[in-house]
Amino acid sequence: MGYVLGIDVSTTATKAVLVDEAGSVAGVGSAEYGFDVPRPLWSEQDPHVWWDGARSAIGDVLASSGVAGAEVAAVGLTGQMHGLVLLDAAGAVLRPAILWNDQRTGAECDLIRATIGPERLIEITGNDALTGFTAPKLVWVRDHEPVVWQRVAHILLPKDYLRLRLTGDYAIDKADGAGTLLFDLAARDWSAEIVAALGIDPAWLPRTWEGPQVTGSVSAEAAAATGLRAGTPVVAGGGDQSANAVGVGAVDPGVVALSLGTSGVVFAATDRPLFEPHGRVHAFCHAVPDRWHMMSVMLSAAGSLRWFRDTVAAGVDFGDLVSPIADIAAGSDGLLFLPYLSGERSPHPDPHARGAFVGLTLRHDRRHLTRAVLEGVAFGLRDGLDLMVEAGVPMPDQIRASGGGTASPIWRQILADVLESEIATVDTTEGAAYGAALLAAVGVSWFPDVRAATEACVRATTVAAPGPDRATYHQVHAIYRDLYPALSPTFHRQ
Repeated sequence: MGYVLGIDVSTTATKAVLVDEAGSVAGVGSAEYGFDVPRPLWSEQDPHVWWDGARSAIGDVLASSGVAGAEVAAVGLTGQMHGLVLLDAAGAVLRPAILWNDQRTGAECDLIRATIGPERLIEITGNDALTGFTAPKLVWVRDHEPVVWQRVAHILLPKDYLRLRLTGDYAIDKADGAGTLLFDLAARDWSAEIVAALGIDPAWLPRTWEGPQVTGSVSAEAAAATGLRAGTPVVAGGGDQSANAVGVGAVDPGVVALSLGTSGVVFAATDRPLFEPHGRVHAFCHAVPDRWHMMSVMLSAAGSLRWFRDTVAAGVDFGDLVSPIADIAAGSDGLLFLPYLSGERSPHPDPHARGAFVGLTLRHDRRHLTRAVLEGVAFGLRDGLDLMVEAGVPMPDQIRASGGGTASPIWRQILADVLESEIATVDTTEGAAYGAALLAAVGVSWFPDVRAATEACVRATTVAAPGPDRATYHQVHAIYRDLYPALSPTFHRQ
């Protein structure tokens, strides 16, 4: 039996997932690392930790599974999106990578809008200029680090630096490329207009590839370092959200995915490039050829529950915290929670947005507070879904959910009621790395296309359906939507 390997270069760890020809996970390896915050709002990482982490994770999964590197038929890559990796002509790292969660580029976002025009920017790229994206980071380096700028010869994203170390090739997939704010969304390639307007040398940009396409092969040097076979094909892969969507089978229009981790993402595959006119939800290319996707992003989803537990009930198990809320009626007796603890991206692209409990009375106790947190996150996810539907995404009948937050049956039911859709889970929990492995399987012709791979390997099971609380939540959500406009002036005065 042969295997494919999916590698996920995340912010805090690199994971390697080994998948057999039946789509079963044969082994998992991982290596953890940290990132640096040299100044408030900054977030950076040394790209070398990704290579070290990959070598460790690959060695771990091969050793623990008993699989020889020669049995790995192909490698697929995924990872954190938007990070800026700058290299010189020899491929040496010029400065620490600026990560997706870095917030230093507010002025640069304003400059990009002024230079290109806000409507034209969204028309070309499908997105507004946000601090998380790659292009504002480039403008920041251009204007603040001219010595580094003069030496730049190559621009990569995090997983593509790992590709360089594995294969020696400069390449990027179209899904991750679309997340740079330098892409022409409809053309699925770099935008000459945007690149020129920002003073970027087109020669710095790597060739773009569809997710299942083979971009190169493992070099002899990388084989010696990892235990993989020299010549093993490496496919383009995709950014973590598009690869995760492949992993849960969200590859065709009408299939929507929900990732409920620290952040929350609602992801909808489309067969044409759609975008929200004000850029309040993201529009990117999918890792699947001839597919695009829309995506709403909430910065503090399950992270809101973790904050609440750590602050109010430190040491309490999440299950013990959540189970008593079954005694509290939908709507938490008038208590509402805004989950903007880290600012927000969808539906309010506002780094100054703040969290809030609204409607507290003497009758409320910890159960009400807990339920309000779960409901507030669900309302925020519904806000993003509504924007996507207004932009042309069909209202889903089923949403395929993944992430730690979906482990709670009560939260799954709240989500089903608020999102007015069945909530389903899939039979794998390896997320983006599993999707990258499926893309690798398509790349070496185990399957004719990505749809066939997901149909063969991904099985979804409905775990919650909309119930009688749907009508109550529809009314409460209308009140919730009024809170941000009412409180926003206060947020911006602090």
